[in-house]
Amino acid sequence: MTVEAITFDVGGTLIHPWPSVGHVYSEVAAEHGHPDIQPELLNRHFAAAWQAKKHFDHSRPAWLQLVRRTFTGSLEELSCERLFEDLYNRFATPESWRVFDDVLPTLQNLRSRPLKLCIISNWDARLRPLLTQLQLTPFFHAVIISCEAGFPKPNPKIFDRAAFLLGVPSRSILHVGDNFGEDVAGAEAAGFQAVLLDRKDASSGAGSIPTLARLKDLVEGH
Repeated sequence: MTVEAITFDVGGTLIHPWPSVGHVYSEVAAEHGHPDIQPELLNRHFAAAWQAKKHFDHSRPAWLQLVRRTFTGSLEELSCERLFEDLYNRFATPESWRVFDDVLPTLQNLRSRPLKLCIISNWDARLRPLLTQLQLTPFFHAVIISCEAGFPKPNPKIFDRAAFLLGVPSRSILHVGDNFGEDVAGAEAAGFQAVLLDRKDASSGAGSIPTLARLKDLVEGH
């Protein structure tokens, strides 16, 4: 099918925490007088808390609850509240993130084509300045964030918003993301085309790609 625009997820697709979520949590905890909490433990706890979350709205209270769960068994609740603001602000800085190696070459290649590019992300108000500091903003015609739109992926309305801003029929938009439920199922429910980015599987099959570099093959000729 014709592709006139490509929309991208952000976390896990364009950028990732650096060195890891656990390392950042551990560093902030150490700055607050708790130096012996291992990043590996925090990574495991965060992954479990993230997997178990429901109706997560990316608000500060929601993030605080996630931080509490990540530090379960390591810090008391009052200590979590004391360090939360510093931790929240740390993830607003570009030093806590890295752009995946395949992102800039891919965006440069796609920008040389007659394609419109857009971001659709479940995130909070920290995302726009972060994208600017990471020098990603200029590649995109529009940036749509769940906290601003009022609904998160996989709600079709956030995808409809992208189609409206891009001025492109939904059926001619390809969405790329690393979460099947939010990105692939959500996009397809809105009438988009979709592809799953599975960086852990170099032998990704139909409907998925192991690297963004493969996008140029999907839109070849468009």
